[in-house]
Amino acid sequence: MVSLLARLSLPGQRDPGARPSRHAPVLAAVAAAAVTVLGLLGVGLASVVVQTLDPAGGLPVAGSARLAGQLWLLAQGGGLTLASGPLVLAPLLLTLAVAWGLSSAGRGVVRACDLTDGHSLAAVVAAAAGTHTLLTVLIGLLVDAPVARVDLLRSAVGSAVLAVLAVGWGTARDSGLLDDVLDRLPEPVRPLLRAGAAGLLTAGALALLVVAVALAADAGGYAALAGSLGGSGAGAVGLLVLGVLLLPNAAVAAIGLAAGPGFAVGSGTLVSVHGVTLGAVPALPLLAALPDTQAVPLLAFASQVLPALAGLATGTTLGRRLDDTDGGSVVAGLWGLLAGVLLGVACGLLAWIAGGSLGNGALAEVGAPPLATGLAVALQTGVAAALAAAVTRWRSLS
Repeated sequence: MVSLLARLSLPGQRDPGARPSRHAPVLAAVAAAAVTVLGLLGVGLASVVVQTLDPAGGLPVAGSARLAGQLWLLAQGGGLTLASGPLVLAPLLLTLAVAWGLSSAGRGVVRACDLTDGHSLAAVVAAAAGTHTLLTVLIGLLVDAPVARVDLLRSAVGSAVLAVLAVGWGTARDSGLLDDVLDRLPEPVRPLLRAGAAGLLTAGALALLVVAVALAADAGGYAALAGSLGGSGAGAVGLLVLGVLLLPNAAVAAIGLAAGPGFAVGSGTLVSVHGVTLGAVPALPLLAALPDTQAVPLLAFASQVLPALAGLATGTTLGRRLDDTDGGSVVAGLWGLLAGVLLGVACGLLAWIAGGSLGNGALAEVGAPPLATGLAVALQTGVAAALAAAVTRWRSLS
């Protein structure tokens, strides 16, 4: 199994002794199963290691395995029903890891079998997604407990969508299908997508910087909150790991703050540049980044440059990548406006994925509002990207 994964995930040229395409679905199913097995082993091992640091003994191995399975389900859009209400919040860092593994599996199958035709690629995606979904449902049945009921339907749909997107991206990219599709579209589309990716990465990096500054500004609050939860080694390390897994979620919330709509941690806590409302929040040290008073912090005002900087990165990238036949600065500005709108759509989708629920009542809504965030980001980045693309294009042609 390990040798197969090493071969599937190893970048390089296609294998001259590629296997027949009829074996591709079988390889895809095996690779998808290996991603699930290795992923669960990694999360489970981390959980066991954390529990061994607890001087009181921590959870037993079976409890650690159940916790790993629950995290695996949540990362793929699944949900749990606790005594406090529904828990639906995907730790996005783990979600990205699962998506990377599935994408690598799809790419490895394409290389191993030298696939290029659409029917074979569709069979690979179907086999991998079906296997991954089936295993996810099986995991849901195994970790289901009276104190934490698993939403099997939500888990199945979420895992299926994630697998189709990740494996589909990997197979389309390595088979050349993605390049063929892009070649049939207008020439500026490829630079447009690259510019949108550059803007999204810029927004994400700046949002993480905002979260880091907010945490550093209240390091004492983080330490006090972590200490109030027991202070044992297992508790400190476990909360640190959970905070790291939720860092992308916090970054998306920071984008919502920078764009204007802000973000909520339940109905009692709302943080935006228009005002701050503080209420009871879960005892999670990462939430020490929240303001300590009702006054809008200076960092919230400073973060408002984030959409503009992301738009400038988008427009500059677009203006530099346009060909000589793609028109002048006016055309570049229009494409930059479209790139900013697409960046807003991407941020809105991320806000929808990163948000969720931590229970009933006051904690039923967590995260930035998707629609308002997407519209605000699209407006601000669209203007900045249009100006940057026009200026960059004008300078490149002069």
